[in-house]
Amino acid sequence: MRVVRLASEIDFAGWRTAARALRAEGVAPEAVVWTVERELFDLDNPAPPSGRTANFTVPAAFVELAEQVILHRAPDRLALLYRILWRLEREPRLIENPADPDMARARDMAKAVSRSAHKMKAFVRFRLIEGAATETYAAWFEPAHRVTEATAPFFARRFTAMDWTILTPDACVAWDGERLSVSEGADPADAPAEDAQEELWRTYYASIFNPARLNPRQMRQEMPKRYWRNLPEARLIPELIEAAQERATAMVAATPRQPSARVLKAALRHSRDAAYGTGAPTTLEEVEAGVSVCRRCDLWRDATQGVPGEGASPAPLMFVGEQPGDQEDLAGKPFVGPAGQMFDKALAEAGVPRDRTFVTNAVKHFKHEPRGKRRIHKTPDRGEVTACRWWLDAERRLVRPRVIVMLGATAALGVTGKATPIGANRGRPIRLADQAQGLVTYHPSFLLRVPDEETRARAYAEFVDDLRQAGKLAGLTT
Repeated sequence: MRVVRLASEIDFAGWRTAARALRAEGVAPEAVVWTVERELFDLDNPAPPSGRTANFTVPAAFVELAEQVILHRAPDRLALLYRILWRLEREPRLIENPADPDMARARDMAKAVSRSAHKMKAFVRFRLIEGAATETYAAWFEPAHRVTEATAPFFARRFTAMDWTILTPDACVAWDGERLSVSEGADPADAPAEDAQEELWRTYYASIFNPARLNPRQMRQEMPKRYWRNLPEARLIPELIEAAQERATAMVAATPRQPSARVLKAALRHSRDAAYGTGAPTTLEEVEAGVSVCRRCDLWRDATQGVPGEGASPAPLMFVGEQPGDQEDLAGKPFVGPAGQMFDKALAEAGVPRDRTFVTNAVKHFKHEPRGKRRIHKTPDRGEVTACRWWLDAERRLVRPRVIVMLGATAALGVTGKATPIGANRGRPIRLADQAQGLVTYHPSFLLRVPDEETRARAYAEFVDDLRQAGKLAGLTT
């Protein structure tokens, strides 16, 4: 029996070296015991001796899979990986077999690790450390798997200008503005106390909570209760759920804000002109009022109100989405629902300030069909997009953006007037008729619909990269 002692629970380099040596020697999986427990004075932790050269290769996909699986907390993960490595010599296509029990278990482990990293990114909440010499923040988190060190670079990129520490039972990671450092795990007693900023965060969370889209089961799935004790907003959730029906009813019954008589008169004139393609609004206020009375297509009949764009004007960067969603239709503002929250998160990660951009949609009224008490989104057709281009073109003319980002295929149709496949054009600069630079990328709602976490994480990273590129082209980021 061969015993391999690794330096830590996540010592992938040590596992890889030992596994290659064992396989080169022909040591079968059942003859190996994997452990991270050191014997007394066993400080060097040598790899198993080998008289052979490990001259075999394995698919890159296996290495990527193993790097994820080793972060899982299952005690048999090391043996499982070596068993797969051993079998690859005789079954070179094993990695491609979705029905194999070993591969299925390894993939399930990798998905669980990916989910754990995603939850860490979503649910870490920093608190100000009182009395520190410099402004420093700390957070306590208990990840389902050992993802702390692997996830730390994400926080370093997102909070580059902030000194912070994340404490977990496995390891602690810290950022001092220049480099990451790792230390031993901590105790919950080491976690910082609640700070004054958490009340502001709870106020913000309550303001963006959408009672019309409440799904408690989905909420518990996306925000498991095991994380609630570390989330300042968690104490609000029971009350918000209880009041959701009453708030949703009030939102539907609320009368949309009416524009001034002067603006409404101009809007009615422009709306009549729009029906014939003549005339044009001269201010964004007139666009807003005109959208509220627009009858260029029939979508106004079932919508609560028209939703014009909003933001800086002039603005170097314009974002165009598809249409208002359920929450945008009720609020009268673009990108305030779940897709808007995803959009804001990605903008922040890309370093693009939303308040210096203009955000709008290709279609200004919410197209949907009722299904029980819910209103289900329906994609606008070409005729509806074409009818609403008159307002989008007016916004473009008034905002004068240097760069226009088209969020999804409908937005691309509204901006360019022709079908523009996302896959073939994503991230590729497109010269538009008004000499603005165009970029096509995913719509944030697409990221919310991707069922596979690994695919969603990859698409989200591409989305952030596209926003970062747009910010640079517009001169908003460096």
